[in-house]
Amino acid sequence: MDTDRISHRLVALTREHLVPGAQLAVHHAGRTWTHEVGLAADAAVPIGSITKTFTATVAMALVSDGDLELDAPLSDHLPGASDELTLRHLLSHTGGLPSDPEDVRTTSLRHHVRQALRELHPLHEPGAGFSYSNIGYVLIGHLIEVATGMSWAEAVEAVLLRPLGVRARFTTSADADVVSGHAVNPATGRVVPVAQSLAPVDAPAGALAASAGDLLAFGRMLGGGGPRLLDPGDLALMREPVRHAEPFGMADGWGLGLALFQRDGVRWVGHDGTADGTSCHLRINPDDGTTVALTTNGSTGFALWRELVPELVAAGLPVADYDGMRDLRRPIAPPPDCTGRFRNGDVEYAVRAVDRGRLALTVDGEPFADLSLFDGLVFAMRDSDTGDTNQTGRFLRDPGDGGIRWIQIGGRLARRHAVEMH
Repeated sequence: MDTDRISHRLVALTREHLVPGAQLAVHHAGRTWTHEVGLAADAAVPIGSITKTFTATVAMALVSDGDLELDAPLSDHLPGASDELTLRHLLSHTGGLPSDPEDVRTTSLRHHVRQALRELHPLHEPGAGFSYSNIGYVLIGHLIEVATGMSWAEAVEAVLLRPLGVRARFTTSADADVVSGHAVNPATGRVVPVAQSLAPVDAPAGALAASAGDLLAFGRMLGGGGPRLLDPGDLALMREPVRHAEPFGMADGWGLGLALFQRDGVRWVGHDGTADGTSCHLRINPDDGTTVALTTNGSTGFALWRELVPELVAAGLPVADYDGMRDLRRPIAPPPDCTGRFRNGDVEYAVRAVDRGRLALTVDGEPFADLSLFDGLVFAMRDSDTGDTNQTGRFLRDPGDGGIRWIQIGGRLARRHAVEMH
């Protein structure tokens, strides 16, 4: 592994993408190496949705201890939940739940969960498909509270962080010692600090802050190194693909709390996370224990990561990442039933025809992307703001009547609720 090359490219990419600070931590071939740009090694960066993997690991530790069951009805612990819905569904985003509830009217996690269970409109039957869901992980957080008698934050610290030697830091804490995120405008060069806005009731889905070194310790445990915090069989189960978990636009597959990525026939696992003005990434190769963690405190950190991955590969670190563009085959004209309105919770996606070969997508009425369709109803997205074309999505047909029923973007499904737009 050419660490000099990696260091040089990380510095150059932070400048190119106007990212104020980044931390990179790598464990490879028995050696741990770190490099920081603009941040102290122990600085805690809001890691966004990587928090979900911490929440999932605590839940799986409780499964190992016999306090929770993967396939028991969720209603055994959470009154009002569907008898068909299970912890396995929630961990793998196959529960058919929308991303977020339509309206948060409480600061109590218990009340938040009860409200969601009463009011959420499912996208599909549990186990029938994949749709990335924040509220699903909020349910897991409350399930952990019911099983342990502790708050979610207390359980994460006691069951996971303390045994790993990781200091507990949460963005939802009033005295949180965390790094500020930054909104970056590449066109103007403007970089503005931003505050974290995650509601306390959504903490199990995204409230942790950590350094790249913290993520490395966590990732090594998930890869089978470090302290043994759950049964090896349950740990291996987290890394196995779940049936019908097809996170198109996000990853190559999904396990129990972990995204799956492929490179040259080798399966890597991990998760990505975006908070307000931050972007963080974790990858683990369970076969050889290689672990890579990157934290950035700029909104352009995701673009930085996408450019860093091939640099890591060229430097002798063959880390895996998702590339939806490789699934694009033959361009096709959009079928007429692609157009219409689709909903995921309170978010509305609207698709209209621009010309014979192109569709326009708006999200909650705001221009989002132009869509170019390919075989399999897969589409490339040209971002309305940046012009970037590195994101993909797809339309999905109803297996019953054959009509287009869903659109999937960023792993999230939205279900049709109105037909063609004019």
